[in-house]
Amino acid sequence: MWNRKSTLEALGVEVSLGIQKIQCKVHLVLSSIGVTAFLLVAIGVGVAAPARAQSPLPTLGDASDLTTSAERRLGDRIIRELYRDPDYVDDPVLVDYVQGIWQPLLSAAKSRGELSAELDERFAWEILLGRDRTVNAFALPGGYLGVHLGLIGVVATRDELASVLAHELSHVTQRHISRLITQQSKQTPLLLGAMVLGALAASKNPGATQALVVGGHALAIQNQLNFSRDMEREADRIGYGLMAPAGFAPQGFVSMFEKLQQANRLNDNGSWPYLRSHPLTTERMADMQSRIPPGAASAPGGPTQTSSEHAMVAARARVLSNPGVDTLRQWIAEPKGSGFQSQPLPRRAAALYAAALASSQLRDAANARLVARQLDDLVRQDPAAHRLSRLLAAEIELAAGDASAALASMPEGNNARRPELVLQTQALLRANRPADATQALQTWVATHPKDATVWQLLASTWQAQGQALRAIRAEAEAQAARYDYAAAVDRFKAGQEMARRGGPAVDHIEASIIDTRLRAMESLLREQAAER
Repeated sequence: MWNRKSTLEALGVEVSLGIQKIQCKVHLVLSSIGVTAFLLVAIGVGVAAPARAQSPLPTLGDASDLTTSAERRLGDRIIRELYRDPDYVDDPVLVDYVQGIWQPLLSAAKSRGELSAELDERFAWEILLGRDRTVNAFALPGGYLGVHLGLIGVVATRDELASVLAHELSHVTQRHISRLITQQSKQTPLLLGAMVLGALAASKNPGATQALVVGGHALAIQNQLNFSRDMEREADRIGYGLMAPAGFAPQGFVSMFEKLQQANRLNDNGSWPYLRSHPLTTERMADMQSRIPPGAASAPGGPTQTSSEHAMVAARARVLSNPGVDTLRQWIAEPKGSGFQSQPLPRRAAALYAAALASSQLRDAANARLVARQLDDLVRQDPAAHRLSRLLAAEIELAAGDASAALASMPEGNNARRPELVLQTQALLRANRPADATQALQTWVATHPKDATVWQLLASTWQAQGQALRAIRAEAEAQAARYDYAAAVDRFKAGQEMARRGGPAVDHIEASIIDTRLRAMESLLREQAAER
């Protein structure tokens, strides 16, 4: 599910439903003259978009027949499957870091007028992380974005990661997916016309029939490729405009393209550019370079160097992408190699972070603690990097089963940020102190009601305190946050039944909330069933 191609193929299935009536009508016409096979071939190929827009870039114009509500519903249907995918990962440290880049980009899009008030209100604007080692990110309908851990692991700066997110954000704000769906439906007559002409020519010249049908398919596919290339160019240019207002160096676009060029070098020789849905990387690099003012590279706000914080986050992404035991052992050995001390500080911080986390993954708590202490000493003067070091130390202690040591290792100061909240709650549950975590969790879900992970932690704390009804409600909210309305209805009904039975554990206010939320989930479930 985390492969962009397979995700869009899944989307293509949804799109095909929109032209089913047209296909059925033509199927009946063609069947009457004995050429049903042509229709089956055309359906297998699919439909495509028209020729590229004639208006100048960067805008393609708003030519979408798909409403924002319909696009959001389509995105919800896709995202439900992604939440069930075993490659989906909710790592609080990585999510927090990506959100720290994503939110300024969203704010910049609003301030520049790229993100309308309607889209801001109706779309989800959620990012999901996939445990995939490929360098990739993708946009889905309804404001959902997917980011592979492989991408986070390869980018050298925040600016490079911001350039990717800005590009994908622009795909959504410009409604490229909904436009493509609209253009696919408009292209249907071209394909069907080619089939009808082929059917009429069948009795006279079978060779001409094949040429007409294949030619129609080729033209439609070429038009789709042209439209996609224009969308990519528009996303590049609008995304580039978001970088500086969001606080990132626009040069991150160029350096990110260089990495993509390296990643594709083994399987991409640069030929046949007119058959590509994306412009050539060299073309995109040249376009972005031409937009950088002379001297900007050395000016304030120019390209930043790799920070220790970013290097450590990238190291975490590489370890959590499950590279295999042999690779984990190589990372553990890296800090012991000759010449390690002569490397730049961010490189050493990343190597120590990866070695400590890899040791913990391999259940070597002693070495994990040793390397974590070395890391802590190295980055003590860098507040952002030191925070990550302390979180890692607490994570190592918790994995080793020492909840008290995990709590003692937590970063000092305010623990209101999500990584601290999640890790501290896990440690408090392990230490049999669930009540100490409840208030912070309730405060968080009050302002972040779609956070399924925190809802599940709250359910665990309520269960540990003997508050079964509240625990059931929290479990139901966790399912609702993942768009699994059937499971949410099941849990809410279980809570409703418990409330009917009564008893000292029943809170009537909580029971009233459960009744209200059950009706809301049943309504959403009916809507979901009606869409199928």
